[in-house]
Amino acid sequence: MTARPLIAPSILSADFARLGEEIRAVAGPGETRADWVHVDVMDAHFVPNLTLGLPVVQSLREATDLPLDCHLMIEDPDRWAIGYAEAGAYNVTVHVEAAKDPVKIAKDLRAAGAKAGLSVKPGTPLEDHLDTLKHYDTLLVMSVEPGFGGQSFIPEVLDKVRTARRLVDTGHLKVLVEIDGGINADTIGQAAEAGVDCFVAGSAVYGAEDPGKAVAALRDLAAHAQN
Repeated sequence: MTARPLIAPSILSADFARLGEEIRAVAGPGETRADWVHVDVMDAHFVPNLTLGLPVVQSLREATDLPLDCHLMIEDPDRWAIGYAEAGAYNVTVHVEAAKDPVKIAKDLRAAGAKAGLSVKPGTPLEDHLDTLKHYDTLLVMSVEPGFGGQSFIPEVLDKVRTARRLVDTGHLKVLVEIDGGINADTIGQAAEAGVDCFVAGSAVYGAEDPGKAVAALRDLAAHAQN
């Protein structure tokens, strides 16, 4: 487990017209400061939604010193993922369901200076991809179907989290375990108990009156559940 729970607010739930301000709202001092900023990139092909792309990520990199966690819900990540690493993303996650050569993607991302993340949809078995995960830094377990924010948490995916946690704790994998989808004050404890290190939260942060305080509250709930 990480030394403390990591909170990664998802700007999918932020005001796209005020992204710079929205990120600054979670970049404050102390416990109100987010650990990562989660950036959902969707292409309306791999998922039925279109969000933002590389030019916005390049602008965000100049607007904040928080690490950017880019989640590519796109077709052909083999072609496009490297650009996000070169733009300064801290962690670039691709979907195993979309990648043609995920091992090569991981090597390319690391060579470009980014951490490499591999994501699995709720219905994708983790066991089929354990060898591939040995090349990655981050496992992103989707706890909703990718494509839209504000969905309800799917608790069944926590079995995958428990499996990953066990493999990490026994030294068979060396990934940080991240979860994305439906994470809020009611669900973060379950995810923390199962072994999640990093929690992506969208509406639970940006739907709050004070996003920074929401970050601190979520981290506190996760920490209590881990102890």
